Amino acid sequence: MRTTTRLRLAYGALAITDTLLAGSGSRWAHRARFVTKPLLMPVLGASLATDPRAQGSPLRASTLAGQAAGWAGDVLLLGEGPKAFAAGAGSFGVGHLAYISGLARHRDRSTPLRGNRAARAIAATWAVSGPVMAVAAARKERTLGPTVLGYSALLSSMTASAQHLSPALPSDARVLTAVGAGLFLLSDSVLGSRTFVLTDPPERLESLVMATYTAGQLLISEGAARA
Repeated sequence: MRTTTRLRLAYGALAITDTLLAGSGSRWAHRARFVTKPLLMPVLGASLATDPRAQGSPLRASTLAGQAAGWAGDVLLLGEGPKAFAAGAGSFGVGHLAYISGLARHRDRSTPLRGNRAARAIAATWAVSGPVMAVAAARKERTLGPTVLGYSALLSSMTASAQHLSPALPSDARVLTAVGAGLFLLSDSVLGSRTFVLTDPPERLESLVMATYTAGQLLISEGAARA
C-alpha cells in the first residue's frame, strides 16, 4: 500500500496545483498546465494498478481504460479551437464507454435502469439540457453541435449507470462510484456552460471544472479499488 498511498498523495498534489493554475489567466500558468494536467491520469491510474485491494475488483480493467482515455482527453483539451475540443470530447467519450462497459456488467439486475430514480432524473435532465447545449455549441461552430449532443449522452449514460450498481458490490464502492460520476457530470456541465453559453465567464470557473473533475476521477478510482 505504500506505493499506492504515495501515488494517491502525488495525484492530490497535482490536482490541487492544476486546479489553481486553471483559474489563472497568466501565460506562465497556462504553460505550467502542460506539465501538471497530462500527469493527472497516469498517476491516478498507477495508484489503482498498484493497489492490492483492486487486484480482484470487477471494475479495475474498465476504470483503467477510462483513465487512459481521460489522459488523452486532458492532453487534447490543452489545445485551442473547435478541432481540439472535438478531439478531446471524442477521447473522453471513449473513456465513458469504457466506464459504462464495467458498470453495466455489474448493474443491479433486480430492477431495470429506468426504475432507478436517480437514473431517471439524470436522463430527464439530459433530455432538457443536452439539446440546448448542443444548439449553443453549434452556434459557435456547426460541427460541434452533434459532438456535444453525443458526448453529453454518453456522459449522462455513464452517470446513470453508476447509480445502478449491483447490491453484491460493497456499499462504499457503490457510493464512491456514484458520487464520483456525479462530480464528473457537474464538471463537464460547468465546462459546457463556460464554453458555449456564458459570454464572458470568469477564469475561476476553470478551477471549478478541474476541482470537480479531479475529485470525480479520484472517487471513481477509489470505488473501483473497493469493489
